[in-house]
Amino acid sequence: MQPNPEPVHIPSQEVATTVVPVNPEPVAVKMVTPEIKPMIAPDLHAEKKVSAFSLASIRAKKELEAQQKANVLQHDELPREAFSETDMLLQWNKFAQRLSDKGQKIMATYMQINDPVLDADGTTIKLELPNEGSKVDFDNNKIELLGYLRGKLHNHDIVINVHVNEVVETKYAFTALEKFDKLKALNPALELLRKTFDLDI
Repeated sequence: MQPNPEPVHIPSQEVATTVVPVNPEPVAVKMVTPEIKPMIAPDLHAEKKVSAFSLASIRAKKELEAQQKANVLQHDELPREAFSETDMLLQWNKFAQRLSDKGQKIMATYMQINDPVLDADGTTIKLELPNEGSKVDFDNNKIELLGYLRGKLHNHDIVINVHVNEVVETKYAFTALEKFDKLKALNPALELLRKTFDLDI
């Protein structure tokens, strides 16, 4: 009789089990967005910086000077049209009125203290003022007047010479009639205009 063999023990395989929760809690996830920087296009019109000691800077400086000279009219090219004393007085009084309207009463008063006179050379305007102080003040402020007269009379040779004459009588036009008479002296056609339209003064 054969002996019964011993039973062989075979280990059972272990099965791994994972427990998954049915309703997991939500987890906040932080999204990181990469920063997008705009591209800056190079300015093609920007001037290149040039060293003050380089040949390029000397060339650029000469080109700029040549361009500026081309834009400025030479003195010989400026207009030099002839004008009469009446034309000059008309523009003189218009500018004085403009100054008065802008509140620059002192300069307007200097201009109307005495009527200016056109010299024989046709470009020098002579004005007499009552004292040295008014002369200095007028000379310091006559640049704008000179530019106006040169432009309106189309003559860039105009100069204004001021002389002090302490016996100069101040000539102001106070009444409407005096103002009209002063304008009529400059332009006699005003009298014809007044009569034609039967205007009151």
